[in-house]
Amino acid sequence: MSPGDVGILKSTILPSFGLYSSLSLGTYIAAKATDRVELKDWLWPSAQVINAWWSAIGQPMYDQGISFNACWDGLSWTEKVLLSCVTIWGTRLFGRIALRSLSRGKDDARYDAIKKEPGFWRTAFLNVFLPETIVLSVISLPFTTPFHMGGSNISLEENTINVVRALGVGLFGAGFAMEVMADTQLGLHRKERTDLCRHGVWSLVRHPNYLGDTLVHFSYALLNMAGHFNPVVLLGPLSNYLFLRFVGGDKQTEASQEERYKAKDVHKYEQLQQWQKEKNSFWPSPRDLINPWALAVAGL
Repeated sequence: MSPGDVGILKSTILPSFGLYSSLSLGTYIAAKATDRVELKDWLWPSAQVINAWWSAIGQPMYDQGISFNACWDGLSWTEKVLLSCVTIWGTRLFGRIALRSLSRGKDDARYDAIKKEPGFWRTAFLNVFLPETIVLSVISLPFTTPFHMGGSNISLEENTINVVRALGVGLFGAGFAMEVMADTQLGLHRKERTDLCRHGVWSLVRHPNYLGDTLVHFSYALLNMAGHFNPVVLLGPLSNYLFLRFVGGDKQTEASQEERYKAKDVHKYEQLQQWQKEKNSFWPSPRDLINPWALAVAGL
């Protein structure tokens, strides 16, 4: 372990964990009072935006006693782009989750089963809320490390930096477009029909919203390569992918769908089984790369 590794732990990971833990504790108290576990989903995007702005602007203002404008002017162009991308992504996702939750008027069905476990709320903070803060602390590395750790482990020419930055923004645009289209198309579908939504970007994979989110987070790491790049930032999008893929994303969603549909809607359960045979869960198959909706996402 090098001194730089210790510096990242002290200056970036531990402060992130402290911030997320505090926000998570407040969210847990509110969730317990309202009996709605889904409030932790509100925290997921909003906490990342808060951490990004605190790392880039808030902490320098507090530590050095300088103004907001001075902090903003002190950021490089790439850092401003990175901070803007995180803000756009997180604000949009928070609004989407909050509006969906308020319109539903009750807790997300994914959490009904775990709330039935004996003494769930007594251990929920340690077993459900706190583990996500650990994951968030790692996921945030691409947009906290650049503002805490100076220097760069790679040296690129200016023209190359411009290309890398453009590719990062392009990847962000594709992922963000996929997320927005997936949520919009699903919302419109549910207003008109009760079966599964399998058209639009949902004809590419079974979970295009999670795929879009993954592309967005990989774009943050790519943008780092146009600035103060440290290889540790790659742990961020990788952790986000593993979480969405195998813990709280499509795995959890489909397990909940299978249980609910099998008990309450046999037609949707049969549709889901057929869909699972036809489409990949997360990454498009080669034949889906020529799907017009794949081209639309790339174009946007």
